[in-house]
Amino acid sequence: MPKSYIKRILDARIYDVATETPLEPMRQLSHRTGNRIQLKREDLQAVFSFKIRGAYNKLLQLPQEQRARGVIAASAGNHAQGLAMGAQQLGIRATIVMPSTTPAIKVNAVRMRGAEVVLHGDTFDEAAARARELVEERGLVFVHPYDDPDVIAGQGTVAMELLRQQPGHLDAVFIPVGGGGLAAGMAAYIKYVRPEIKVYAVEPEDAACLKVAMDAGYRERLPQVGLFADGVAVAQIGEETFRVLRETIDGVITVTTDEICAAIKDIFEDTRSIAEPAGAVGLAGLKKYIEESGCQNQALATVCSGANTNFDRLRYISERTEIGEKREAVLAVTIPERPGSYLQFCRDLGDRSITEFNYRFAGGDSNGSEAHIFVGMQVTTDADRQQLVRQLAERDYQVTDLTDNEMAKLHIRHLVGGRALGVENEVVYRFEFPERPGALRNFLEQLAGRWNITLFHYRNHGAAYGRVLVGLEVAEADRPALRELLDQLHYPFWDETENPAYRFFLARGA
Repeated sequence: MPKSYIKRILDARIYDVATETPLEPMRQLSHRTGNRIQLKREDLQAVFSFKIRGAYNKLLQLPQEQRARGVIAASAGNHAQGLAMGAQQLGIRATIVMPSTTPAIKVNAVRMRGAEVVLHGDTFDEAAARARELVEERGLVFVHPYDDPDVIAGQGTVAMELLRQQPGHLDAVFIPVGGGGLAAGMAAYIKYVRPEIKVYAVEPEDAACLKVAMDAGYRERLPQVGLFADGVAVAQIGEETFRVLRETIDGVITVTTDEICAAIKDIFEDTRSIAEPAGAVGLAGLKKYIEESGCQNQALATVCSGANTNFDRLRYISERTEIGEKREAVLAVTIPERPGSYLQFCRDLGDRSITEFNYRFAGGDSNGSEAHIFVGMQVTTDADRQQLVRQLAERDYQVTDLTDNEMAKLHIRHLVGGRALGVENEVVYRFEFPERPGALRNFLEQLAGRWNITLFHYRNHGAAYGRVLVGLEVAEADRPALRELLDQLHYPFWDETENPAYRFFLARGA
């Protein structure tokens, strides 16, 4: 199987638009982990992503008759820019269908490359369906972002360069996976040329379509995917890419949003460049491999696959970095509500630094009042965090570890201090919905008039999707009707009514 791609990769004549990017040592991270880590800088391509390789290689393979008809693709970002640039270079008319939720920076970048942009739908699937319709209506040639042998071969040139740049010993390569084009192309080349090198695919744990397929033995479609690393937020691995990957990779590593944010910081500290979330997924997997295996003095490489991110997202990324780096613990701790109790709590922490502290008087019983505090503290590792929790428990504090609690990190840390004493039968839901003009209003209109909204927290992180936490006053008998309405909204949602972060800081009578 890998052999069939070697000639395609070697014959890819992409360098009149693509750049041979450097393989750079990550000196700080290497020193910190005791390994030799190198980063393939695909963020330095003209379109700030490796996607130009596959898109341009596909265009080069098209016969003149198909070039004359024009090409079309559905994409929310990097493939769109790569195809637009390649088409401009070859004088081919290009049309890109993008979801209406696509950030303006990406839409404008595609238009600047001379392509026609069609905004349609809220999701990639809706945009892809419209692109297929335009293929029929206009006779255009569809260029798939990953599930095409010529696209896969173009992406495989990343591995060809990497092995030429690192001819010496190399233990493992870590490759980000969305639809699988980059991983399939690179893995096919590496395993044919240097089969002793381990190849690991890396995915966000909330968009792990390859891991699901590998575990099942066949491709499955995820019911929903996380959107933080939008460049790899794919619900189903490609058919051709899966066929290649199941024969060439040594394993799949999944990473959390916090681990991706920490990897973005690592790339910045070593290169002074800012990767997009999908661009840092491979490094997050590499770091997780080191942590779980305890390896030392190994030669490891990964790909910084892109740098197309919105500036507004940096606030969210920086907020999550310390947790992702295992350097912050987020806890809910109950302390006595009396003079000196906060000072005593700080003394019990020893020399640890407090990164955040919020509390709200919580009421008490005949033995005295209590306060629940939301506290962030510096730690060094997961083991150190667990030891901290044990130490506090040994000093008779009631402690709940919220470090891995998504609602606590997204919303509660910004809402601590609000209990609605007159509210009965409150339920709490967390939502994601397309971030476009009128979306929040539409969301509220569909909830309006049925139940009293008792809590509402909305954060826009500069992404394609907004996040909302909503409390509603709903009698027990009405809850089936509420669930029916929420199902009809077609937005991903989670029932957070029993979430301990909510119970500690917001629920009445908790």
